[in-house]
Amino acid sequence: MRVLGIDYGRKRLGLALSDEGAVLASPLPTHSRPKRCREDLRFLTRLIEREHVARVVVGLPLHMNGSAGEMAVEATDFAGRLSHVAGIPVDVLDERMTTAEADRVLREANVPRSKRKPLRDGLAAVQILQCYLDRRRSEI
Repeated sequence: MRVLGIDYGRKRLGLALSDEGAVLASPLPTHSRPKRCREDLRFLTRLIEREHVARVVVGLPLHMNGSAGEMAVEATDFAGRLSHVAGIPVDVLDERMTTAEADRVLREANVPRSKRKPLRDGLAAVQILQCYLDRRRSEI
């Protein structure tokens, strides 16, 4: 079973895909978002079909105190719409600190600031997906 991880953002979607055994997350190219959500959903539905994805997890950007702000509401709505269109389960996962952690990793790797944004989104998606995969395995 393959799982797709999404780091939701207004300008870009960071993407990661698991292996067939749902053990290891790997980055995919970042998706620059068009003006219409419908185009994002079409892009993701094709990706889900092409890669035989059985489940999706979308990062939920909660505030540090655990409350849901505007972006968390948007991400939850996006997850619901994607589940409806793609016809597969879409879960959300608390993603607090994934972007900050991804940025730290890129700084430590001496990646130039101008190249960090798309890499950061993909790395955050990998962290979201890997956390999700690890939790699911520990629940079995």
